[in-house]
Amino acid sequence: MRLIGLALALAAASGAQAETRYVLAGRLIDPESGRVLTNQRIEITDGRVTAVQPWTPPPATAVLIDWSKLTVLPGLIDCHTHVADGWADSSDPAEALHHSATATILKGARRARETLQAGFTTVRDVGVFRGLSDVALRDAIEAGDVEGPRMVVAGAYITIPNGGGAVTGAAPDVPVPDDMKLGYVRNADDARNAVDMLFGRGADFIKMIATGAVLAVGSTPGALELTPEEMKAACDAAKRHGSYCIAHAHGAEGVKAAIRAGARSIEHASLIDDEGLKMARDAGVWLDMDIFDGDWIDAEGTKAGWPAEYLRKNRETTEAQRQGFAKAVKLGVKLSFGTDAGVYPHGLNARQFAYMVRYGMTPMQAIQSATVVSAALLGKSADVGALSPGHYADMIAVEGDPLTDIRALEHVVGVVKGGKEIALR
Repeated sequence: MRLIGLALALAAASGAQAETRYVLAGRLIDPESGRVLTNQRIEITDGRVTAVQPWTPPPATAVLIDWSKLTVLPGLIDCHTHVADGWADSSDPAEALHHSATATILKGARRARETLQAGFTTVRDVGVFRGLSDVALRDAIEAGDVEGPRMVVAGAYITIPNGGGAVTGAAPDVPVPDDMKLGYVRNADDARNAVDMLFGRGADFIKMIATGAVLAVGSTPGALELTPEEMKAACDAAKRHGSYCIAHAHGAEGVKAAIRAGARSIEHASLIDDEGLKMARDAGVWLDMDIFDGDWIDAEGTKAGWPAEYLRKNRETTEAQRQGFAKAVKLGVKLSFGTDAGVYPHGLNARQFAYMVRYGMTPMQAIQSATVVSAALLGKSADVGALSPGHYADMIAVEGDPLTDIRALEHVVGVVKGGKEIALR
């Protein structure tokens, strides 16, 4: 509230007129308290929530968004997307080589709009093949030049050459551009230097490819790719910059090595074992498990003729990952909401909620995962993930009740970002 008061005081001192508008929420799901409130008046001033209280009519001239017949929630957060890599939904491992940097960023702008219209007002974009294209997209959205979610970005992948974060699949004599090799490392010094470079060029956090990948040619998901020393060097360097590393890790040993190195979250964690689950819980590390897209890869990838290697590795990891997720729920591990959007079409992110409920979460826990839990992972609990005073006025509206049918979140009928309504397709 002090921030809100300061903003209003500065506006008054400069003679600016603070803009106030209102939302009438028929039902308001509050993930901070785990409660549902009815007939609430949400007051918004200069893009942030200033009050939430039982409904009373605002001034007759006020701007009012009437969601009286809808269920309202904070804007959703996806902590594992590939929005800026606009062509990421291709099965061609060399797809990035087929498009210019300009074409890639323009396609990323479209993906950003699709993501926002689906109700995801904040995303953590976890790596791009075209280095720093995510930084450019984040900045364009912040400047108001492109419509999209608030973005937290990695800049590039920290990966070994030909590893899970490298562009592979091209003919041997086809050169890979330098901007696709920004995060290539061969030792701990390389890792440290790459981290410093990425933060210097605008990254918000660092993405390490600790193990092999499912959707990468010649990469084994269970195999360690970065060494423990390289991961420790990267994590220590990120901490010096006041930030953190996350780790793509499918294999159990890779998960544990990344936790020991100081990773803040583990992405995928497909083959995590009981020891790894307990290590994550005890260290306060988030697991960001994309338990929806295995079905998409199997069904759509088979239909489209994706590489047999991709389909085989997906089948070998999907069910194991879901069982690990179910164990994590019971164990009380922190579980954020991350979908790997880009593997499947952007805008379908909310399909994961039903899988989270199927594998052990209550609907409220699933909603909290995509709001307050993910906000905490991003270090942005004061700004996003909730609708109490001081937070950005980011919110969505759906018909029906997500607490009785979580799939209601797949059909968003209203989106507000920073207090302004977003036109839906």
